Amino acid sequence: MRINSHGHILPEPFQIPKFMKEKRLFWIDEDKKYMRQGDWSRPINNSSFFLKDKLEWMKNHNIDHGVMLCLSQLYCNGWNKQDCIDAICFQNDFNASIQSDNPEKFTCGFVVQPLYMDHALKEMERCVTQLGLNVLCLPTHFLNSNGDWLSTAEVDVDPIFDLANKYELAIQIHPYDGEKMIALKNQYWRFHLIWMMAQCADTLHVFTLRDLPNKYPNLRTSFAHGGMLGVANYGRRIQGFDGRPDIFSNLEDPRKTLGHKNLYFDTLVHDSYTLELLKKRVGVSQIIMGIDDPFPLGEIEGVGTSYPGRVLDYARETGILSEQEVKDIWHKNVLDWLGLKKEALYK
Repeated sequence: MRINSHGHILPEPFQIPKFMKEKRLFWIDEDKKYMRQGDWSRPINNSSFFLKDKLEWMKNHNIDHGVMLCLSQLYCNGWNKQDCIDAICFQNDFNASIQSDNPEKFTCGFVVQPLYMDHALKEMERCVTQLGLNVLCLPTHFLNSNGDWLSTAEVDVDPIFDLANKYELAIQIHPYDGEKMIALKNQYWRFHLIWMMAQCADTLHVFTLRDLPNKYPNLRTSFAHGGMLGVANYGRRIQGFDGRPDIFSNLEDPRKTLGHKNLYFDTLVHDSYTLELLKKRVGVSQIIMGIDDPFPLGEIEGVGTSYPGRVLDYARETGILSEQEVKDIWHKNVLDWLGLKKEALYK
């Protein structure tokens, strides 16, 4: 069985509530050529953004099950409270319908916005107890009421982690909104190619310094895109922790959570030598298959030599991973992150 831990599905244009287009919050053109938000637009360059074609795409690539995450565009950072509530409820209801209608094919995530903590906790309760969703999607950072960007690993977000720990949720942490956080021109695709990776590294840094993997033992947290800069930066974080103990008083040594059983990283690092570093740093058991389909920065056919599973195939061919390790990354490890047994996907 092959399970993809990191995929996305768009709603059909007619499924998006009218108010979202009227308020320019998020919508999709009727011809399904572009998704839009305010003055931003992005081409929909692969039909597998939509359910029917997604199922066909999965069949063609021998993918038995997919974890469909929330759209980054609907993290709602900086939105007013009512727009945030309405959009998040729509996103979570849509994902719940995908999972409910196709339980053998999809496990879906839900999202909350830490700025509006009262609603976030109520929405978590609703998604878990009423909608049957057990994968919480969080942005690496959110905009607080003072206009400051905070990591979601900061103490402000602990009530969310407290409740998630109670329900023993899987969590996926994903970057977005880098161009709003970093004072650089939005060119060279720098916020997707560089800064999204730095955002993951920043929250991994705080997550481990605050010892959240041990503070919340029932959680299993995955960092998107392999947390690749965070893993590569491990030595510098150790040097800083050892060299400036005055800065890190009351915080935990990053060595303590390296390879922790409740910290996972997906395979979307784009080259096998980075994957090899991930293996050496955290261990194969903590690596899960992630394709980020159908975005062009995912492992998608038609982009260079890319196709779903390319990095794992090359790692196996070059001896970086064994056949059994590849199978575990595609299957066992994803189930461990989800907290499921194989049989649970075939209710």
